[in-house]
Amino acid sequence: MKKIASLLALIVLFISCSLKKTKELVYSGNYDAAIEIAISNLETNKDKKSKQEYVYALEEAFAKAKERDLNTLNLIEKEANPAQIERQYQLIQKLHNRQEKIKPLLPLVLLKENREAVFQFDNYNDKLVSTKIALADYLYTNAKVLLKSSDKMDIRKAFDDLNYLNQIHPNFKDVNELIKDAKFNGSDYVLVNTKNETNMIIPVRLQNDLLDFNTYGLNDKWTIYHSTKQDKIDYDYEITIRFREIVISPEQVKEREFIKERRIKDGQKKLIDANGKEVLDEKGKVVLVDNLKDVTVRIYEFRQFKSCSIFAKVEYTSLLTNQLLNSFPLSSEFVFDNIYATFKGDRRAADDNYYSFFDNRGLPFPSNEQMVYDSGNNLKQKLKTVLSRNNLKKQ
Repeated sequence: MKKIASLLALIVLFISCSLKKTKELVYSGNYDAAIEIAISNLETNKDKKSKQEYVYALEEAFAKAKERDLNTLNLIEKEANPAQIERQYQLIQKLHNRQEKIKPLLPLVLLKENREAVFQFDNYNDKLVSTKIALADYLYTNAKVLLKSSDKMDIRKAFDDLNYLNQIHPNFKDVNELIKDAKFNGSDYVLVNTKNETNMIIPVRLQNDLLDFNTYGLNDKWTIYHSTKQDKIDYDYEITIRFREIVISPEQVKEREFIKERRIKDGQKKLIDANGKEVLDEKGKVVLVDNLKDVTVRIYEFRQFKSCSIFAKVEYTSLLTNQLLNSFPLSSEFVFDNIYATFKGDRRAADDNYYSFFDNRGLPFPSNEQMVYDSGNNLKQKLKTVLSRNNLKKQ
């Protein structure tokens, strides 16, 4: 019973808070938010006495919201400003949608007054159609003007307007073709290349990997990267990855010999007392203890080592002004390091974590080209970080 009482108390508290919030929204003029809460609460058990306050709130909020929107709409229509057509269309749409949300709930009864709640609905269909056509014409005409601009921000505005036009009025005139033109002309095109200023050959596959910008995830709505110059495109920026220095160490094999000693457990033995007799437990059985043994091993360790370091610089250049916008250092290192060992004696004398080296074998050293390529894999991740942190929008 206590659990049920507590649950009921929580429900009552929730309803009370929700209703208080709804009333506050109505008083503050946030009518649509109040309507949403009221509708949500009236979708089930709308005739319950506890829901009556929501009906009152919905009736009041709807009337006030409609009055405010109609007053604003009348003012816009009197001004007859083409730039206000979109707002006019959105207001009519809001008036229409608001009453469509309420219709499924009707009738809503006010028990104390023995009447149905009053919602004055109007037919906005004709206004919606005529205003939508006027808005489509306005957006289309304005977008065509913006598309002639040399400012890419104007072209991008035209792109957004044309897509909005396509949403409210699909297949309007040649809008789809204009959207393609806006996307092409409004984009920033970036040419990316590499330059080898070292005295070493850089693997072609490394250069291809570095220039594969599809794997970087950097392309956005208005920035397109190309690693190969394409006809009929005026590039806005250039990113150059300059390889300045490649340092490859000689192939090294270091040897060392050392001895390890260790006391280990080697089975069990009988416990003998000071008199040389076997020690028995309380059940008369011989007590067994660990048999500790000192062992020694001589280890011959071999370490193969070779490293490669790449030093590069990333340069951002504006092709419109031929000015260097920014540059960032870039470096990467790859190390080939292989340790293997042989032994004489008891291998158990070695540290436990050393056993794996006994199982290793000597490996062929990677070629210089492979070392450069492996260094480049790490370089690519660092390049992605540099490009992400210093994208062209920040230049």
